[in-house]
Amino acid sequence: MIGIYLITFVFAGIGMFVQWRLKSKFQQYSEVGLQNGLSGREIAEKMLRDNNIFDVRIVSVEGQLTDHYNPSDKTVNLSPDVYHGRSVSAAAVAAHECGHAVQHAVAYSMLQFRSSMVPVLNLANNFMPIALMIGMMILYSTGNKLILTIGVAMFALATLFSFVTLPVEFDASRRALAWMESKNMVTQPEQDGAKDALWWAAMTYVAAALGMLAQLLYYVSLLSGRRSND
Repeated sequence: MIGIYLITFVFAGIGMFVQWRLKSKFQQYSEVGLQNGLSGREIAEKMLRDNNIFDVRIVSVEGQLTDHYNPSDKTVNLSPDVYHGRSVSAAAVAAHECGHAVQHAVAYSMLQFRSSMVPVLNLANNFMPIALMIGMMILYSTGNKLILTIGVAMFALATLFSFVTLPVEFDASRRALAWMESKNMVTQPEQDGAKDALWWAAMTYVAAALGMLAQLLYYVSLLSGRRSND
């Protein structure tokens, strides 16, 4: 049991550092105004138009760094700082979320695969914590590994989902940066700042995926170790 707590602690620390770094980068570039003077909402509107997307709405949502694209209702959801902001941060985040809208419009395979996993993953997440907790208790008390195996299988699905998310996020950033550069939406220093901010945003997903992989390997080692001792 100590092993899983240590793994969780280590990767939680890494995740907190990356989140802190992302927030500091967002704050840094939120103080750098765009030369073109456009707001995040206007950046998003232009990127959607340039990609011939006219059925996606841009809405403002509460919170900080709550920006996301919702494929179910085709909305680009931007936090107030991004929606109203006229900074490098606002432009980068708005364009990134529109990158997801472009993925949806062109039927990007990894986004489709990720979306297809959501219903099964939501169901698995309802039972996974209980299965893991009870499974480990039964494993240590009786040696029976059936419940833990089921929990680990569900955890493996969640881990796969976190890794499938990586190319989706990196591709959305690539589309955003390529569009901003090709349309001369930003100056070169602004482009460099947007790239830096989006890189740190992507690192939050990388840290989360690696943390889940480490936990998965720990659970698998428990099952393998028990088998070798049986």
